[in-house]
Formats: sequence, structure tokens, C-alpha cells
Amino acid sequence: MCVHLFGASSTPSCASYALRRTAEDGKEWAAPEAVEAILNNFYVDDCLSTVSSDEHAVTLAKNLRNLCLSGGFHLSKWTSNSRALLTSIPEEDRVSGIQDLDLNKDQLPTERALGVQWCTNSDAFKLKIEVQQKPCTRRGILLVVSSAYDPLGFLAPFVLPAKLLLRELCKDKKAWDDEVSEEQAKRWNKWLSGLQKMSSFCVSRCIKPAGFGVVKRAQLHHLSDASNDGYGTVSYLLLTNENDQKFISFMIGKSRVAPLKLITVPRLELTAAVIAVKMDKMLQCELQLKLEESRFWTDSMTVLKYIENDAARYKTFVANRVSFIREVTKTSQWKYVSTADNPADQASRGLSAEGLLHSKNWIQGPKFLLLSRE
Repeated sequence: MCVHLFGASSTPSCASYALRRTAEDGKEWAAPEAVEAILNNFYVDDCLSTVSSDEHAVTLAKNLRNLCLSGGFHLSKWTSNSRALLTSIPEEDRVSGIQDLDLNKDQLPTERALGVQWCTNSDAFKLKIEVQQKPCTRRGILLVVSSAYDPLGFLAPFVLPAKLLLRELCKDKKAWDDEVSEEQAKRWNKWLSGLQKMSSFCVSRCIKPAGFGVVKRAQLHHLSDASNDGYGTVSYLLLTNENDQKFISFMIGKSRVAPLKLITVPRLELTAAVIAVKMDKMLQCELQLKLEESRFWTDSMTVLKYIENDAARYKTFVANRVSFIREVTKTSQWKYVSTADNPADQASRGLSAEGLLHSKNWIQGPKFLLLSRE
């Protein structure tokens, strides 16, 4: 065979290999940043990359197009929050919503970036909320909750109450198409009305504010918490510039429902701590930044004693999780934080739509991180 069949199960793997091979073959003559962009910033056929200036963006786009063209790949459907970059791209190669725009005065549209709504004009992530009309049954509720695509966990505290309702229906052994009780239907309709309000929710895409200057230090902070209802974690990036000014950026949030089988809160707190460590491993790998040693925060003294104590013999559940934490982190990285200052408390207990929209520490991060280390 001289060609690959379109639609075969091997096709995505072959396409990715061909693209990466193009980058490897071009290492001797192509710009290093273009090679790195292909190797690290492509997800199947989508490329997402970020640079510090318009000039840098125009240069990277030119080098990237030339390198891809050497392997037979023509890059199209370009979009950006930089009008200078869009001007440098031929009109036919821009995304359809931008081709007919006057880049000097028209507003840039909202585009999708790997399923996330990205408002290029304001350079912010937004949520596209389309409340589906589904029957008030276990199946209908699951369909609506699952359709709320939120990979970075911006809405983790808000989605938790809906997941708790599903757990309750499962505990009551409701069939998939059985009508829920009047009280449960009331809670569900209240959550749906809150979902519509979340259309105004937005988060800045850039983790560094404009005019912040050169970053001198960057450090990840992970906070975890658990309750009888659920457990969760939230991660922030703390940036410090040359003037010792600090800024906190939301990175990712996770919220999970406590299992039906009763587990003590200290064990759930330990499970949340394990998720925090996994989030750190992922972010350390994905962030192309020089990072200081991460910090982990919990309001559970039991978890801190578990991690510090290397003499006691724990039962299997605790021993496995403590062993994983110790393999990846040091005991000196773990710190205590009060419940009032812990945003992860919201991920473990849930928030209403109004509560999340007015929350000052879920997206913005805990203010104590802005204080001096002492």
C-alpha cells in the first residue's frame, strides 16, 4: 500500500508520527522554537502556542508554516488574540469567522480551543451554556451534568451539588427513567437555573497579568480538602517579578463525590492529598516554566501526621496512599492551612451559582500566598 486509509484505526497514530518526524527532520535547518512547537504544542491536528509579543508570534507562525510545509502539512484555520499575527496570515488560511473581518476595528469572535470557549477579543475563557431540556430522571440529570464540559475545573464547586444528587438517586436505587421525588426535583431545577447564570463566568487565559514584567520565581501551590459529601483539590501558580510583586493564577481544580461506601473524613482527606500530588506531577510536566519546589496545603492535621510519621505501620488503605505521597514529595513541602483560608473547602462542599460568581478565592486564590514567606 502506498497510502494510508482514511478512517482506519491506525490513521491518527500515523498522522502524529508523520508530523513529529517532520519536526525531527527539520532540526538541522528549522528554527528551534518551531520544532519545539510541533513536538510539544500539537494535539492531533490542533496547535496551541503562546509567546510574549506580537513580533515573536509573527516570527513563530512563519517558521512553523515553513517547517510544516516541508513535510506536506499546510496549516490553516489560524486564530489569535494578536491582530498583528492575523494580518500576517493570508485571509484564506484564517478561521472562517475572521476571514471577512476588518482587523483594524471589528471585534474578534469567540473560538473553540480543544473544546473550551476562548474569547479572542478579551483573551479570556468563557463557558457556553446550553441548558438541554431533559426529563427529570436519573438518566436526564446525568446527560445534562455530563454535557457541562469543564476540563480545567473552573466550575468544580458548582457541579458538585448535581453530582451529589446523582449519588443520592443511585443510593435510593432509582431506575434510569424513574421520576425523582418532589424535593429532589426542586433541587435539580434550582441547579439548572444556576447553570444559566454561569454564562457570564469568565477566566483570563493568560496566567501573567499585563505589565507584570519578567518573572523571577514561579511556584505551584496545591490545596486539598474533604468532607462527608466529597473531596477535591485546587492548584495555583504563584508568580514573583523582579520588584517582588506577586500574582496568583488559577491552574486546575478537581472535585469528586465521596463514595457510597462510608469512608472516614481523614481517609478522604488523604485521598484528596494524593490527587494534589498527581496534579503537581502533571503540571510540572506540562508547564514550560522553571518552577521552584511545590507546596502542598491541607487543613487536616491527621494527614500531616500520616505523612510525617515513618515509624508507624498503617493499614493498607492509608499505607498505599502515604507511600505514594512520600515517593513523590518531601515532608517539608506539606503545610497546614486553616479551613477558612482553604479554597479547596469549596470543592469538597460545593457552591451555588451565586456563591461561585461572587467567590473571591476560588479563581483568585488564597490571599495568604501573597504575604512574605515568613
